Amino acid sequence: MHFNLATVNEAIADAVPDREAIVFRDRRFTYRQFTERTRRLANFLAAQGLGLRAERADLKDWESGQDHLGIYLYNGNEYLEAMVGAYKARVAPFNVNYRYVDEELIYLLNDAKTKALVFHSSLADHVAAVREQVPSLELLLQVNDEPRELLDGAIEFESALAGASPAKPDIEWHADDLYIIYTGGTTGMPKGVLWKHSDILIASLGARRTNGQVIDSIAGYIDRATGSHRKTLPAPPFMHGAGHWAAFQAFNTGSTVVIQDEVKRFDAPSVVDIIEREGVNNLLLVGDAFARPLLDALRSKGSKCPTLRNVITGGAIMTANIKRELIDTLPRINIIDSAGSSETGGQASHTSNAKSGAATGRFTLSAHNAVLNDDLTAVLEPGHEGLGWWARAGNIPLGYLGDEDKTRKTFPVVDGVRYSVPGDKVRLLPDLTLELHGRESVTINSGGEKIFAEEVEQAIKHHPDVYDAVVAGRPSERWGNEVVAIVQFKSGKRATEESLLDECAKHIARYKLPKGFVFIDEILRSPNGKADYRWARDQVTPMERTA
Repeated sequence: MHFNLATVNEAIADAVPDREAIVFRDRRFTYRQFTERTRRLANFLAAQGLGLRAERADLKDWESGQDHLGIYLYNGNEYLEAMVGAYKARVAPFNVNYRYVDEELIYLLNDAKTKALVFHSSLADHVAAVREQVPSLELLLQVNDEPRELLDGAIEFESALAGASPAKPDIEWHADDLYIIYTGGTTGMPKGVLWKHSDILIASLGARRTNGQVIDSIAGYIDRATGSHRKTLPAPPFMHGAGHWAAFQAFNTGSTVVIQDEVKRFDAPSVVDIIEREGVNNLLLVGDAFARPLLDALRSKGSKCPTLRNVITGGAIMTANIKRELIDTLPRINIIDSAGSSETGGQASHTSNAKSGAATGRFTLSAHNAVLNDDLTAVLEPGHEGLGWWARAGNIPLGYLGDEDKTRKTFPVVDGVRYSVPGDKVRLLPDLTLELHGRESVTINSGGEKIFAEEVEQAIKHHPDVYDAVVAGRPSERWGNEVVAIVQFKSGKRATEESLLDECAKHIARYKLPKGFVFIDEILRSPNGKADYRWARDQVTPMERTA
């Protein structure tokens, strides 16, 4: 199958033009309206000189031949319009984390060689602070989520659309155009993962039927879209893959994307109201951090959500106890664990429901997946000793933008097969069950956000009274895991937790800040100077420390 996301969007819009594509607050956009708005954006971007610079065949796997549009927005119709409109101009959009501080924004926007940026007015102060430090940045599009003057030189989003043609762009879309998603690297610095449209469609964006069969014709997309119609509410931010993957899965099946009213946090009572009002069928959550408040809201309201059938969870663990309570409250639902990453797309799923019971952390090995040995030279057989690397072949990314070395390391060739190996450690049992043990790198998954220990450590060390610091995760009922910092002060010095947090907030986003501190006389490191994270975890987990 060789399709561009823009091609699929146009075909489905032709097939179901009057069906709602997006519902957001008091706004309701049909597929006809959505297509017109994305065409207008594409024509506007093309008129500004943005688009293709070099065809894929002339580039290396870590290179891009397209201009890049950063999407610095909260959830809303404009986020999805910006993505699809950019694809129709052969511009490659990418996600910008709205929680980043200016220092992080500057790095990200320069790493992506950002040509254009679409941003909310409420984030304009950050754009104003960093724009002069991003030499490639030429075009600013401002979405007015609150009354505010336009930044100097910026163009208002709706004005840009109003002044552009609604005609289908006179541009030939290619299946190997880029889909880019930024994710954190093992050192904490974001990396742009480069996919071909044709590969990400199959891996994550709805090109497979429920039986796993790949749709290999536009007629197949149209047939499916004109059949069943569902409504999907992705609760996570679209700036994360899971959030906009759920939205595009809905688009590419001719379904409706419903967006919660509150876009800066998960508002469980409002989400329950929207599910019942709009008749939502599919709900995407992020582990216990979203499931617990949802359960509380369901109970307090006495809501039954009769149309809700599937609760999909990705990005963080939803524990079996929480699943059981949700199923007891809503007996008709399936709770679907979705495992994968920005470098693999969806890799596996597991379903819990009233009939099968609730479980967490185990998946069945599916097609194009394998477990590789430690040095990435062989595929392990079921029942192997120890742990292996969870790998995916087939429809996988090209590589990391601008990083040849990391591309070669993450996408090795084993026995003639190219794999994506993002860093999950697993055990493949004799019955082909995959036992997921998590990332080997020192990341802490807190409330669906992947937080890198080394990045937090560096932020803490900016404090003048800190001699050394190591960061580890501690189990948390609310967050799944929470960041805890182990701090060693300089001789004769002592700082308050508030002072340490204030310093950290200058260098990293607030969601990465430690939620606890352990002060210690001396931090234990290995002989080569590296942090001993097993020791660190013992220090921050009280039960283990006192055992």
